[in-house]
Amino acid sequence: MATGVTGYMELAAQTGAPDALFELGMLYATGRDVDADLVTAHKWFNLAAARGNASALTYRVELAQEMTTDQIAEAQRQAREWIQTH
Repeated sequence: MATGVTGYMELAAQTGAPDALFELGMLYATGRDVDADLVTAHKWFNLAAARGNASALTYRVELAQEMTTDQIAEAQRQAREWIQTH
Protein backbone atom coordinates (compact mmCIF):
# COMPACT_ATOMS: atom_id res chain seq x y z
CA MET A 1 0.00 0.00 0.00
CA ALA A 2 1.11 3.55 -0.68
CA THR A 3 2.62 5.44 2.23
CA GLY A 4 3.45 9.08 2.70
CA VAL A 5 2.04 11.97 0.78
CA THR A 6 3.69 11.04 -2.53
CA GLY A 7 2.37 7.49 -2.47
CA TYR A 8 -1.15 8.56 -1.56
CA MET A 9 -1.10 11.28 -4.22
CA GLU A 10 -0.10 8.76 -6.86
CA LEU A 11 -2.74 6.26 -5.76
CA ALA A 12 -5.43 8.94 -5.55
CA ALA A 13 -4.54 10.30 -8.99
CA GLN A 14 -4.44 6.87 -10.60
CA THR A 15 -7.52 5.31 -9.04
CA GLY A 16 -9.49 7.90 -7.10
CA ALA A 17 -9.52 5.29 -4.32
CA PRO A 18 -11.60 6.62 -1.40
CA ASP A 19 -9.11 5.37 1.20
CA ALA A 20 -6.18 7.10 -0.50
CA LEU A 21 -8.18 10.32 -0.75
CA PHE A 22 -9.09 10.00 2.94
CA GLU A 23 -5.46 9.47 3.94
CA LEU A 24 -4.48 12.61 2.05
CA GLY A 25 -7.11 14.48 4.02
CA MET A 26 -5.67 13.11 7.26
CA LEU A 27 -2.13 14.09 6.27
CA TYR A 28 -3.13 17.69 5.58
CA ALA A 29 -5.49 17.94 8.57
CA THR A 30 -2.85 16.78 11.02
CA GLY A 31 0.27 18.17 9.35
CA ARG A 32 1.82 14.71 9.21
CA ASP A 33 4.54 14.64 6.51
CA VAL A 34 3.23 17.98 5.12
CA ASP A 35 2.36 21.42 6.41
CA ALA A 36 -1.13 21.42 7.89
CA ASP A 37 -3.61 22.96 5.43
CA LEU A 38 -7.32 22.95 6.25
CA VAL A 39 -8.41 23.89 2.73
CA THR A 40 -6.46 21.02 1.17
CA ALA A 41 -7.58 18.61 3.89
CA HIS A 42 -11.22 19.56 3.29
CA LYS A 43 -10.75 19.04 -0.46
CA TRP A 44 -9.44 15.49 0.04
CA PHE A 45 -12.11 14.62 2.63
CA ASN A 46 -14.77 15.96 0.25
CA LEU A 47 -13.50 13.78 -2.58
CA ALA A 48 -13.21 10.70 -0.35
CA ALA A 49 -16.73 11.25 1.04
CA ALA A 50 -18.12 11.60 -2.49
CA ARG A 51 -16.63 8.17 -3.27
CA GLY A 52 -18.20 6.52 -0.24
CA ASN A 53 -15.72 6.92 2.63
CA ALA A 54 -18.02 7.53 5.63
CA SER A 55 -15.18 8.62 7.91
CA ALA A 56 -14.23 11.35 5.45
CA LEU A 57 -17.72 12.81 5.70
CA THR A 58 -17.41 13.06 9.49
CA TYR A 59 -13.95 14.62 9.34
CA ARG A 60 -15.02 17.07 6.64
CA VAL A 61 -17.93 18.31 8.77
CA GLU A 62 -15.68 18.68 11.82
CA LEU A 63 -13.00 20.47 9.82
CA ALA A 64 -15.53 22.86 8.29
CA GLN A 65 -16.38 24.11 11.79
CA GLU A 66 -12.82 25.49 12.03
CA MET A 67 -12.87 27.12 8.58
CA THR A 68 -14.23 30.34 7.13
CA THR A 69 -16.89 30.34 4.43
CA ASP A 70 -14.25 31.48 1.92
CA GLN A 71 -11.93 28.61 2.88
CA ILE A 72 -14.73 26.07 2.43
CA ALA A 73 -15.65 27.58 -0.95
CA GLU A 74 -12.00 27.34 -2.04
CA ALA A 75 -11.78 23.71 -0.92
CA GLN A 76 -14.93 22.88 -2.88
CA ARG A 77 -13.57 24.68 -5.95
CA GLN A 78 -10.33 22.68 -5.70
CA ALA A 79 -12.30 19.43 -5.35
CA ARG A 80 -14.32 20.20 -8.49
CA GLU A 81 -11.12 21.05 -10.36
CA TRP A 82 -9.52 17.76 -9.26
CA ILE A 83 -12.56 15.81 -10.48
CA GLN A 84 -12.32 17.49 -13.89
CA THR A 85 -8.66 16.58 -14.30
CA HIS A 86 -8.79 13.05 -12.89
